[in-house]
Amino acid sequence: MKIICVGRNYVDHIRELSNEQPDDPVIFLKPETAVPLKNEPFFYPDFSQDVHHEVEILVKINRVGKNIEERFAHKYYDEIGVGIDFTARDLQSKLKAKGLPWELAKAFNGSAPISPTFVPKTDFADLNNINFHLDVNGETRQQGNTSLMLFKIDYLISFVSRYFLLQKGDILFTGTPKGVGPVQIGDTLTAYIEDRKLLELNVK
Repeated sequence: MKIICVGRNYVDHIRELSNEQPDDPVIFLKPETAVPLKNEPFFYPDFSQDVHHEVEILVKINRVGKNIEERFAHKYYDEIGVGIDFTARDLQSKLKAKGLPWELAKAFNGSAPISPTFVPKTDFADLNNINFHLDVNGETRQQGNTSLMLFKIDYLISFVSRYFLLQKGDILFTGTPKGVGPVQIGDTLTAYIEDRKLLELNVK
């Protein structure tokens, strides 16, 4: 399983981090070891003092494909989920300042919790109008809607498939909306698509 992530896909999030808006999707990968084991909490890493939550809509790839035309991309996924892209922001800032890759700040163990349940995409009237949000200790911290994506799901699948062979079970993280912020040991994070609670985990 590959975890393919999209950065800078929501304008308000780009602005809150004072980043440059990209002309093409910003892509990075996480290893399978970034997904916590079933029912495992998120263990705060000892190499960071500023880990941020980034809630995202996920797409699960259902078949092998490469060089997929955008008009056919919808055939390569049936389910939508939610996940959190944990980011060691202090470490990421140091790496970016030196022009180095982000993997140490993005791809560490447990950094990609994925909802244990995915929702059939047929449950949604419009995949480009899905609400999702993240609560921390019962307080909503992030809210997003897929209509605000710079690059829509089908385009992302087409774009990524030019560079990586997509395989059944691969997960696409589609980017985070504004409202990212730090987590603390003892926090409980709960992620929703519309009003469905799909992911809950504790920070330890």
